Amino acid sequence: MAELQHTLVTKEGLEKLQKELDELRTKTRGEVAQRLKEAIAMGDLSENSEYDDAKNQQSFVEGRIKELEQQIRTAEIIDSGKKGRKSRVDVGMTVTIEALEDHVEETVKIVGSTESDPFEGKISNESPVGRALMGAKAGDIVEAEAPSGVVKYKVIKIKA
Repeated sequence: MAELQHTLVTKEGLEKLQKELDELRTKTRGEVAQRLKEAIAMGDLSENSEYDDAKNQQSFVEGRIKELEQQIRTAEIIDSGKKGRKSRVDVGMTVTIEALEDHVEETVKIVGSTESDPFEGKISNESPVGRALMGAKAGDIVEAEAPSGVVKYKVIKIKA
C-alpha cells in the first residue's frame, strides 16, 4: 500500500482551505445546480452551450471539492517552533535573503506547495529556492537553480 502523502500547511493555510471548501459546498454548488436547471429548461441539450458550460463548471467544482477534501484530510500543520529548529530554515519560517548578484533583500515565508503564492512572498519548500533554503542558517550562502542559471542567496535572518 502506498504511503499517504501529507499536505504541509500553516494553521492559516488550513483555515483558508476549509473556508474555500465550505464556500464551494454551501454556495457555489447550489449556484451551479441552478444554472444547470435553467439550461435544461431551455430544451434541446445537444446544441445548448449554456448547458455545456454549466456541466463543465459543475465538473470543475466537484473536482476542486474532492481535491480540497483530500488536502484537508491529509493536512499536517507546520510547527516552525520545534525545539532546536529555530536556527535553521524550515517550513513555516520567515526568511530574509539577499540575492548576491544584485544585493536585493527579500523576505519570504517557506510554506507547503498548497499555500505557495510568490506574489505574497510565500514560496514552496519544493521550489528551487525553497529547497535550497531548507536547513540553512543565518549567514549561509545557498544556490538555487533558476531558468537563467544558478542564483546565489545569502541567508540574512530567520524568524520562526
